[in-house]
Amino acid sequence: MASSSTSAALTRRQITPHELAGLGFGIAAFSVWSLTPLYFKELTALGPVEVVAHRILWCGIFLVPVLAIGRQWPAVARAFASPRVLATLAASAAVNALNWSVFMWSVISDQIIASALGYYLSPLFSVAFGMVLLRERLSPLQGLALGCAAAGVLIRFISLGELPWIGLTIGAAFGVYGLLRKTVAAGSAAGLFTECALMAPLCLAWLTWLGHTGTGAFGIAGFGANAYIALSGVITGVPLLLYAAAARRVQLTTLGLMQYIAPSAYLVMATFLFGEPFGLSEALTFGLIWVALILYTVEIWRTRIV
Repeated sequence: MASSSTSAALTRRQITPHELAGLGFGIAAFSVWSLTPLYFKELTALGPVEVVAHRILWCGIFLVPVLAIGRQWPAVARAFASPRVLATLAASAAVNALNWSVFMWSVISDQIIASALGYYLSPLFSVAFGMVLLRERLSPLQGLALGCAAAGVLIRFISLGELPWIGLTIGAAFGVYGLLRKTVAAGSAAGLFTECALMAPLCLAWLTWLGHTGTGAFGIAGFGANAYIALSGVITGVPLLLYAAAARRVQLTTLGLMQYIAPSAYLVMATFLFGEPFGLSEALTFGLIWVALILYTVEIWRTRIV
């Protein structure tokens, strides 16, 4: 009897303040990301690569006062001084730029449901990385939740009748980004600024070329439009800071299923605001994924393990 009580006590524990903060950061990050299609729909005339270049540059500028206020410039210096950290952040910056580019393409080409599919898929990549590389374990109920989510994604795959490259690319890129940011020895703001700094030369070169050929939008679109483009740095930086902070506080499996918040919003937004087709397969996918979320939430409440 005592052994059973001890086992239950070991299984059931309270969420620590560190973990609770991670949950809060994660929910806030994905809530902001839920609204980004509305913002970036207004920039479709720029093209995905130009938008991504602006996002990276203005995000870096946005982080300058953040780092100054937090006195985190020494952390940036340490990141640049470590070849291993710098290489990891270069890799995370590259996969994040790929993710943004494909997402912008989905917005421009009216395929937001396809990007929603990708963000539905990314938690499965996160869980796989967590299990295989970080030795994280799933309970039976967590496994059932992931099975429901996988079934919903599979239904969508079958209904398309072709390889869903947008979803696969976004899912894999975002999953890899979460893994890299969880394992790199760099703080949220310092790591993100380093990523932006590493990508900045390429972004500046591309935007300079667009300006030279007269095909760039910034600087000639009027003050309001220019300010809107520059604000993309804030829209980009805030949720990424929150996400990076969450990734260092909770397991990848928990962070993975929290990622369903944004694509659920995308799916509703694409259907009711932008008129993208929504049929039986989409309804089944959406329903199964929310069943997965309910199961996983029940498991968190039952065990208090995050």
